Amino acid sequence: MRIVSGIQPTGNLHLGNYLGAIRNWVRMQDEMPADGECLFFLADLHAITVHNDPVLLAANIREMAATIIACGIDPTRAILFRQAHVPAHTELCWLLNGTARIGWLNRMTQFKEKSGKNREGASVGLFAYPVLQAADVLLYQATHVPVGEDQKQHLELARDIATKFNADTGSDLFTLPEPIIPPAAARIMSLRDGTAKMSKSDPSDASRIALTDDADTIAAKIRKAKSDADALPATVAELADRPEARNLVGIYAALAGVTPDQVLATHAGKGFGAFKPALAELAVETLSPIRARLETFRADPAELDRLLADGAARARTLAAPTLASAYAALGL
Repeated sequence: MRIVSGIQPTGNLHLGNYLGAIRNWVRMQDEMPADGECLFFLADLHAITVHNDPVLLAANIREMAATIIACGIDPTRAILFRQAHVPAHTELCWLLNGTARIGWLNRMTQFKEKSGKNREGASVGLFAYPVLQAADVLLYQATHVPVGEDQKQHLELARDIATKFNADTGSDLFTLPEPIIPPAAARIMSLRDGTAKMSKSDPSDASRIALTDDADTIAAKIRKAKSDADALPATVAELADRPEARNLVGIYAALAGVTPDQVLATHAGKGFGAFKPALAELAVETLSPIRARLETFRADPAELDRLLADGAARARTLAAPTLASAYAALGL
């Protein structure tokens, strides 16, 4: 079994990121059998499909790497690397561009959403990046790829590309990766608006809990989080029309590793004056060790760079046979 997954380096991560993709990565690493492998990469080449300040991007890459390790990814057990430091990704992408079809890419809903009404002004990279995503996983003969709802279409494209390449070249070079649907992650919403996802792009810093926030800041943000005047009910169904209350209960459940109904079984009848301090205490208890480890890596960038370089070297070794076989299959 070989799992491959990437994440764009956007800088500081918030609670929603941690309780979603990153915690699932840690779970996959911890549950991987001895003869399996996890490859996790920072998708810095995907990041440049839109304009970036180069200095800020470089800082975000290092910050993201430090945060991922602080959250529990062990570079000695999983292979953690920067995508741009393994040139085979872009080489295979170009080879696969001869197999992928414009009609396939035209059906990608994410391009339509991200380009909006300015499709003609979007970069070629933004249009074609699903081919690079296919290369990202096919390069390592990935057997499984964790996907959410927004990435299922891209994995299907990767399988289509692999199938056509194999058929066109009369080979069985590429493994067709299967999706892993991670355990349902809590949908973490803004602390200021229970109908909007927690996001780094929200102009209000009070809307999110950053993994770099200290204990006092976390407690203050939860204390000021939007809620309502009613007491907590006995079941989640009764929170259907209370988005802020449902969000705070969901955050508690995700942090504690229990269901929202189990949270309500303990806190039913309490108001937010009692519930918010309990939530703040749990959040601080969970996130403080992550913040401490993050500060350690921030203070030693050379060690962080060494770990990423080691991961890239291991990834290049794994990638080389597939890339060479792809060239040979095409007569190159």
